[in-house]
Amino acid sequence: MSESASQEEPKPAQGDGKEDKERKEEAPEVKEPTESSQSEPGSFALDTLSNEAETTADEIKSQEIDLEEQTKTSICSIKDSNTRVSKNLVVRKPAKVIFNLDPTALNSKLEQPWKKNFFERLEARAQAMQQKIIDKDNLKKELEKKAKKKLPRDNLAKEWFNAENMTLNTRAYLLDKLLPTLVPGVEKMLMQVEKKNLWAEVDNTTKFNPINHLGEYLMRNNPYYIKDSGMSGYQRVMKDVTEALKIHIPNTTDNRISKIKESIKQKREQRQYITEVKVQVANTRMQALQEQFSEWILDPKGMIPLVVIQNVLHEFFQNPDFHLEACCKQLDIADSMEPRLNKMEFTEYISSHIADFKSEMFEKLLKHICHCADEFREVIKTDMRRQMFAELFLHCDRGKIGFLDRQRTLALLETFYDQSSKMLRSLLRNPRQWPFIEFEEIDLPEFWGDMDNQKHIYEDFDKVLLEMNALLSEKHASKTQSKLLETPEDQHKHDEHNESTLPEEQREMTSEQEPNRISTEEQEQDGESTGEKELYRESVTEQETHTGSTPEQGSSREPVAEQGSHRESVAEQGSHKGSIAEQGSHRRSVAEQGSHGESVAEQGSHKGSIAEQGSHRRSVAEQGSHKGSTAEQGSHKGSTAEQEPSREIIPEKQQDSTLQSERGSIFRESKISREATSYEYTEISPREEKTQEQIYEEELFVSPELQEEVPTSRRKDHLSETTKKKSQKDPSCEKSQEIEGKSWSGELLTCNWKMNCIKCEDEEQANLLLGNSRFTDLHSIIRNIQSYKEVKGRSAFTGVSLNLLQFVQLLETFVGEDAPLSVSETLTSFFKRGYVETKEEKISGLEQARQNASRARRELLLEAVFQKWDSDGSGFLDLKEVDELLYTYKEGMEKESMKKAKLHIQFPKPHPDQEVRLSLKQFQKYIELVVSELRGNEDHVLESVVEFLMNTLERSHIENLRNCARRKWLYQIQHAAETSGVSLEPVYTETFNALTQDAEIHGNKKISAHISLLEENLLLPDRGEVLLRNVACTLDDAPFVLNRVLYRDMKGISFTVVDEGTPIHVPQVQHHGNIFFWNQSLKKNDQNGSFLALPLQDAYMRIFGVMAVDTLRDPKKINIFVPHEIRFYQGVANVFSTAYHYVHSREHILHVVIMGTGWLCDITSDITTITTYFVEPGPTQDSDYVLRNMMVTGHLGLTEIHKNPPTIFRKTCIFRNFLFKCTDSSEVVLASVCGENHIIIPLRERTGKALGILDFNIGRSKMLLYREFKDLQKMMKVVQAACYEILGELSGEIKKNYVLEIENVGEVQRAGVLFFRIMLQELQESLRLLTSLDFVSLLLYDYNLPPEFTSPSDSKSQELEANTKLVHDILIGVILFIHPELELSGDFRNWEKCKLYVKSYLVENICEFDPTAKNVKVNLQLIGEHIRDHSRIEVWEFGNTVIEYLYQWAHICLALMELNKKPSSALAPPLPSKTNSCVYAKMPKGTVPGKC
Repeated sequence: MSESASQEEPKPAQGDGKEDKERKEEAPEVKEPTESSQSEPGSFALDTLSNEAETTADEIKSQEIDLEEQTKTSICSIKDSNTRVSKNLVVRKPAKVIFNLDPTALNSKLEQPWKKNFFERLEARAQAMQQKIIDKDNLKKELEKKAKKKLPRDNLAKEWFNAENMTLNTRAYLLDKLLPTLVPGVEKMLMQVEKKNLWAEVDNTTKFNPINHLGEYLMRNNPYYIKDSGMSGYQRVMKDVTEALKIHIPNTTDNRISKIKESIKQKREQRQYITEVKVQVANTRMQALQEQFSEWILDPKGMIPLVVIQNVLHEFFQNPDFHLEACCKQLDIADSMEPRLNKMEFTEYISSHIADFKSEMFEKLLKHICHCADEFREVIKTDMRRQMFAELFLHCDRGKIGFLDRQRTLALLETFYDQSSKMLRSLLRNPRQWPFIEFEEIDLPEFWGDMDNQKHIYEDFDKVLLEMNALLSEKHASKTQSKLLETPEDQHKHDEHNESTLPEEQREMTSEQEPNRISTEEQEQDGESTGEKELYRESVTEQETHTGSTPEQGSSREPVAEQGSHRESVAEQGSHKGSIAEQGSHRRSVAEQGSHGESVAEQGSHKGSIAEQGSHRRSVAEQGSHKGSTAEQGSHKGSTAEQEPSREIIPEKQQDSTLQSERGSIFRESKISREATSYEYTEISPREEKTQEQIYEEELFVSPELQEEVPTSRRKDHLSETTKKKSQKDPSCEKSQEIEGKSWSGELLTCNWKMNCIKCEDEEQANLLLGNSRFTDLHSIIRNIQSYKEVKGRSAFTGVSLNLLQFVQLLETFVGEDAPLSVSETLTSFFKRGYVETKEEKISGLEQARQNASRARRELLLEAVFQKWDSDGSGFLDLKEVDELLYTYKEGMEKESMKKAKLHIQFPKPHPDQEVRLSLKQFQKYIELVVSELRGNEDHVLESVVEFLMNTLERSHIENLRNCARRKWLYQIQHAAETSGVSLEPVYTETFNALTQDAEIHGNKKISAHISLLEENLLLPDRGEVLLRNVACTLDDAPFVLNRVLYRDMKGISFTVVDEGTPIHVPQVQHHGNIFFWNQSLKKNDQNGSFLALPLQDAYMRIFGVMAVDTLRDPKKINIFVPHEIRFYQGVANVFSTAYHYVHSREHILHVVIMGTGWLCDITSDITTITTYFVEPGPTQDSDYVLRNMMVTGHLGLTEIHKNPPTIFRKTCIFRNFLFKCTDSSEVVLASVCGENHIIIPLRERTGKALGILDFNIGRSKMLLYREFKDLQKMMKVVQAACYEILGELSGEIKKNYVLEIENVGEVQRAGVLFFRIMLQELQESLRLLTSLDFVSLLLYDYNLPPEFTSPSDSKSQELEANTKLVHDILIGVILFIHPELELSGDFRNWEKCKLYVKSYLVENICEFDPTAKNVKVNLQLIGEHIRDHSRIEVWEFGNTVIEYLYQWAHICLALMELNKKPSSALAPPLPSKTNSCVYAKMPKGTVPGKC
């Protein structure tokens, strides 16, 4: 067989050689051109390809057959060689098997070389044939072109074209089949007739039959047999006509193709047109954006930081009115200021994000960019000011201890405030009032009973508003008359008549500043009240924003009317904060007020035409950067001419208007940079800007006496006129690149303060310890502690000292955003001269800094030792084990001293097994007491003790790795709680992840786990007072365990764990007999495994639930929990308990805030929204903290709670960094952004750090009225006290204080009444400080009537009568709370008898009264009639402290009684989860005093 195989092998090779010779012989034949192929080129190609395919297939088949024969022979030879044992037994050698071999590699190995050569030849032959066909087609096209040139086209054939539907098919058929041959035949026949002269001769004997001649021609030229006989010019045109007619025949291929071509052509043209329009729009937008670039202040290289532009786009995309949230995902906001954009890059970057924007949206974006350009100037100005104050702090901190004395700083601020001129004081804020002083520093009578409006943070704030309201009342009649005019022409004439006299002009000015106290009915009846209702908030602000334009404000209504139109445009624009129209009232300079105003008649029509305002806004947006508009300047000039008469009237009435203009300038904003810029169009040269700055500085620091002599209107008149003329002369000038004469360096220096200037004692001490070789074994633990540290970067408010951030923020709050930088420079110089420390104070400060560093070092060392000792992560150490190890210190020489330390510490109660467990804080306190009993320096002794413990505690490498992994899992549980957005779902998830991962890695088990919490058994009390409800479990057990309930009368050991408070481990559940299996379908044979139940305890060691772990799903029959696993599970239970109460504490705080904001919104009207933020750690360990927008409360008190709170990063808040300023410093921040003023107040932890902030948006009002400002303080003081109490109870620092009976209902319900309970306690403490004389004056109030007040028609007598009714009603209402039996006697309507109840013990009864007690039964309706008939404003204006106390106390009691009547579920706020986007909550109505 081997021989035959060897003889047959060369045959395929010989065959291949012959075939190669044949191919070489056939190759030249392919290249030879064939003449006959011109007639039928297609058939030749097909025949050639078919022949090639057949030969190729035959060759492949023959080669495959040869290959199969070859393999058969080789296999036979292999069989023959391997079969060598015997004929009955066949033994084969194992074949070589290769696993996981790539099929492509295998095919490449099996491929034969001849195949490669064969396919190469075949490919070359196919390419040659294809090239030959292409050449033939090209040759044919060239011949056709030559023929067209030789034979001219005969357009006579076009007459055959007729698209008539009736004969269309016939004509097309004839033209296609017959006429191309018939017409030349007829032509030939006629030529023959002409040749034989048959036309002239009638009796011609020539035998010529034209029919026969034509038939012969047709037969000889039959197109089916004669190919390419040549075409005449007539036939060529006829062929084109035929093709054109075929297109019009319906339901044919040509017709369909023509339609498709036409459609494609139209679409192509449409696309081309759209592309051209897009290019044109893109170029227009690029030009507009390039013009916007000049609006920005640039760095020295002429560039803008990329992160600033990203913030601009981010704010625009986040606007809920535009629905562009998806665009925010494309923004990858930079983390630094390094990336910069020049003009082209600026344009291209913005264009890349707005390619799909419509024109309207692009216009809004242009307005937003222009507004942000102005805002960025303010950001840079603020950064310059803060850098100035930071350098001042470093100058005053000569000892480099990192903080300054707070009281000394406040004293210097008070001195500077007192020594300042009246003009300067109008810009500064009073440092003797909140927020400069804390709530605890204000006496209770002053805090709750002080109603002196002069103690406002702004001087004479309420006084100015009252004077303007008096003017508004005078204007109301004329305003009503103007509305009653029938036609617009009458209105126009009426406006012209009002322009003629100055007093009417002044009233017209004030008409645009109508307060928002107008009733709802008037707002519904009058559409123009949109602009008027803002004045009560905006009257002061409008004066501030127009510094230097008092003459125009006092004598001409045009600027104010323009403000009104801009306010009305706000309603049309929605909540678009970046609109240029909104900038009008806050960014308008002196020049704009003089030149931008229109004539009085035009304003009269503009006030009623919102559509015209909209078109005006659109025209402004279309101008790109809105500079140099000739038409607009023309209108400005025209309006200026119209204003001349009113200016001439000013001197005649100057004495009357001087007082109002001077008072109106008290709260104006001194924004030099804004004055230098005319609205959005014009700019004042730097030289002139410097002159204005010098002029205004002289006005700021002039003496009060001189200031009173020189009216404000005259001082600012020259400045306004000069700016007006400049703006009209140079309309195309750009904005200055300087801020008050100072250039921008290109960096925001205060952005990286936390990294460069703020010292963190923990990090510094950690770095020192990591560099100390004595504690090498603790280095890894210290690194983990620092990486797992909670929120970083927050400053703790101590009330004693100020660090850098707090000092800078305090001075910035004092100066305000509107004061020029010259004021900050003056304050800096004043501080450098006045802040002097004595030698003792310096030494005391250094000692305090040393103690802080020592305390941080001790805590870090002891925590590291504790974690090394507690290698299993249980969270506790055995006191006995600690003592045994400590007593060996110095070979037992310090044993007696250490025993003394136990006398000064109270250890926790021992467990049933007599084990006393120490937590981390207890361990730290115990070691510090031990160290204090030893001799020597405490720091040195502590380090020696820590070094001794570190060296004595020996842990293997495996134990250290296991400890590190478990610490990471425990940290993830706590981190999930801190970043959950007040939700328990992430906490449950991380808890089960920690349990399952530890069981798989360190225990080699598969476990199941569930958590059950105690609940009060209300449905089936016979089965036990409490029950255990399974609230969470592992995924596999959810169908059997989740939401199931365990009662006391059921099997199980969980209630034993609850009663005893110790873990219970059942090694084999099948032998226990008292185990309840949730999965009833489980067979008894499968009920094998171990079970562990652990108690869940709070800070007071109270049991609130059980965590159970079992191994029933593990395939091993016997798999018990070892001791180190049990200890770790105890640590998981401990951390879960901490995380659980952390989430619930935040939930309780939110509940308190809901109650507080609801109470505040019901008694105030100037607060637009209240937003609550919580501080959370960043997404990574080294990242900055973030803010979560938890809920937003509207002005009606309706709170929207976000179930998935949005996350706010610092890098996205360049224009709204006041949120992070408040969190960094833990101080109150007053800020203005987008024309709206904000009061940002921190919610502090017990350590003084901010856990959250409340952002009060007060709209365009400069500040709240003093009454509302005091109510805001009361609300915040109570909310902060509630936070302290909730957090103190959570940590176990304070014991729970149950004052009212309603607080015993439950923890969640208790949080709902905590706000009112603390406020009730505050009022009770204030009432105790009253004297009997305070009540006597009220009892004798109606007897002290002067004789001149007895007239019933006198307004003063009416006011006195109303006050008397107020006193009587409130006292009777309070008496009805204490003596409800008075109602039955009927004496409560007799004041002479009712006042007998006002005795010495009335205050004691009020202070001891519990409105939620079960035995209290009063008539709430009757009391409500006496109390709620009087408004909050009426009580405030009465101005009596006793009435203020009793009024607030009565409302709080009514609120608590109404809450007590509601079910307990009404007091529970909705717990955020991931199912819905948001929920709504609101405090019950009717529980607080009304607004009016």
